[in-house]
Amino acid sequence: MTKRPTGKRQRRYIIIGSILLLLVILRLLLPAIVLHYANRELAKIEGYYGHVNDIDISLYRGAYQLDSIYINKKDKGGKQTKFFSARTVDLSVEWNALFDGEIVGEIAFISPNLIFTNNKTEIGQVARDTADFRELLKDFMPLKVNRFEVFNGSIHYVDGTTSPKVDIALNNAHILATNLKNTEDKKEKLPSTITATANAYEGNLSLKMKINGLAKTPTFDMSAEVKHANLVLLNDFFKAYGKFDVSRGMLGLYTEFAAADGKFAGYVKPIIKDLKVLGPEDAEDGFWQKAKEAILGLAGNILTNPRKDQVATKVPIEGTFKNSSIDNTEAIWELLKNAFISALLPAVDNEISLQTVQALPTEPEKKPGLLKRLFGGKKKDEQQ
Repeated sequence: MTKRPTGKRQRRYIIIGSILLLLVILRLLLPAIVLHYANRELAKIEGYYGHVNDIDISLYRGAYQLDSIYINKKDKGGKQTKFFSARTVDLSVEWNALFDGEIVGEIAFISPNLIFTNNKTEIGQVARDTADFRELLKDFMPLKVNRFEVFNGSIHYVDGTTSPKVDIALNNAHILATNLKNTEDKKEKLPSTITATANAYEGNLSLKMKINGLAKTPTFDMSAEVKHANLVLLNDFFKAYGKFDVSRGMLGLYTEFAAADGKFAGYVKPIIKDLKVLGPEDAEDGFWQKAKEAILGLAGNILTNPRKDQVATKVPIEGTFKNSSIDNTEAIWELLKNAFISALLPAVDNEISLQTVQALPTEPEKKPGLLKRLFGGKKKDEQQ
């Protein structure tokens, strides 16, 4: 004969059962509650409108996913322009950091698409959009983000005010940022790492960056390069902004930048190989268009290094975050130097670091003009 549970034991079973039932109900209702909250927050953002189609919650790993999310920009008339979308955004606790005693989060973007649109306010608008996007992420991720990763992403710059329309894009992007809140390597000057790769018009982009995200002023060391981009695929850009097109040419772009103590130093080195401006596809162009493209082609031939068959320049950029200097004559000088003296190597030069930045003067050095550099003769110390 089995004993019936006593009244006290019955109440205990009822309480435990009620709690379990409540947890099950809460688990079933939680996605709908979070979805309602997310869409309410997205609708409240000034100048934007966003929507999430569905939300999945994984309690066992402390994560939730936003499925089919989009955020559009709104103008004063209410017209919407695409800004951001993603198939999935996964927000979770970073368990590896938990073992180090830190409670931080990680975010993964699956197939995101970010579009910067030119409405006559390019640089300032891009900066504002980026800041607004970071603030939005804070609403959805209560923890400090220590790691984020992007899979199969794309970044566009679109200008619908031109003819033809401009749409420049990097596709199939993979971005990985780790140790952003420095949960490890406490003594490292640049503890965080960011790497990125993407496809760029039949070519490839790669970026490597070491950064101190907790420093009071920007502190980083970065190098990036684009290799073998097909210039013909950028003809809409050339037609829209330069009123010409090219029939052949490959682009390489190499850059390094470092920043510390409120100062920065770096360079941008574009290299164009096998350039041809005027081609058979220009047969229907008018006289003045043909003349313009012929002059551009001639200029390219004059400035092409015969040994390397490339047009190249190297533009150094240095200064402070309150006062920067980009010397246009420096670009012309490097063009002439490349054409008549020596070819620039198609690679990152590995000459910029934190030490380069720390050695910069507070005020940028004033360099002599192009004519003085070409015809001014040697400096006194070089003559002695």
